[in-house]
Amino acid sequence: MSHTADVIVIGAGIHGCSTALHLAMRGLKPVVIEKDHAGRHASGVNAGGVRQLARHFAEVPLSVASMELWERIEDLVGDDCGFTSEGQVLVAETEAELESFRARVDELRAMGFTHEELIDRVELKKLVPAVSDSCPGGVVSRRDGAANPFRATQAFRRKAIQLGAKVVEGVSVTGFTRQGAAWRVSTTADTFEAPVIVNAAGAWAGRIAAMFGEPVPLEVIAPMLMITSRMPHFIRPVVILRGRKLSFKQFNNGTVLIGGGHLGRAYPDTNYTELDWTKLRESARTVWDLFPIMRQATIVRAWAGIEARMPDDIPVIGPSSTAEGVYHQFGFSAHGFQLGPGVGALMAELITTGSTNLPIAPFSIARFSNAIPKH
Repeated sequence: MSHTADVIVIGAGIHGCSTALHLAMRGLKPVVIEKDHAGRHASGVNAGGVRQLARHFAEVPLSVASMELWERIEDLVGDDCGFTSEGQVLVAETEAELESFRARVDELRAMGFTHEELIDRVELKKLVPAVSDSCPGGVVSRRDGAANPFRATQAFRRKAIQLGAKVVEGVSVTGFTRQGAAWRVSTTADTFEAPVIVNAAGAWAGRIAAMFGEPVPLEVIAPMLMITSRMPHFIRPVVILRGRKLSFKQFNNGTVLIGGGHLGRAYPDTNYTELDWTKLRESARTVWDLFPIMRQATIVRAWAGIEARMPDDIPVIGPSSTAEGVYHQFGFSAHGFQLGPGVGALMAELITTGSTNLPIAPFSIARFSNAIPKH
């Protein structure tokens, strides 16, 4: 069978579902095609950080705009998505690191952004009493927080469907052909036709881009996470590091989630990931050093998702450089969850009006036009 739509979105992670929702809010009828199920990969198994803190400068306007949507997420999708706003703290482990943070905060303020606030040792201990006494300070973004990633992705999916979107799961895209002003998308099931395609395929987005003649050096990665047994409550904000890799937060039930960027091995052809126990041990050692209270904790489980990383660690967002009516939205490099609501709104704006109110030039796929793709 052949189905028609206003827009075909490939990938039902939080970005694909958010774009579908915002397109539906603008009166369009999108179809989302997902090879597995919504939230199966990076969007459903990440650490759930809702973070403006320590963003690449190019991402800051998107992140700030997205935070405004997170702060009214229940109005947007009919579910609070488990969102809590206890702040996020970037801890400096040395005086030199704290000085580098000071320079960053000053630069952000020169750009007009005030969400990052430099804090000294006293304020750090006030916010995170359990942190090691050796830490001289850090940076706090007080509106930041965390959410439940799988729940959030499902909420965007449900709301998009309520507003007229269609989500087709368990179906893989196999090819594209141009039919006049429309694209025909072949899949392992039916065919779909629409004048606009959005490539939000995550770790598989490089394959989609290559079908349109614009291969990118996308690396498939497997960020790892661990969760502990229940601990007495000792921390409210999310804590991150930039020297050593760490993202650290405690849930309401007392369990502690430990992440931060250590990678396992990803096998995208089979949806399989393999943990690297040496790196997990390194992550546990960082927690041991930074939070003495955690030395009695037990690791209960560890896992890894499948994600796409770009060489410059910022995503590809915007129109194709080779194919009319094709847009890209991928490569969020293990920090795309918080951006999902805002980038979905931005993509819907771009598709329906031809422009955006936020700068997206740094995210153009054309920046890789001379790069050799990495497989």
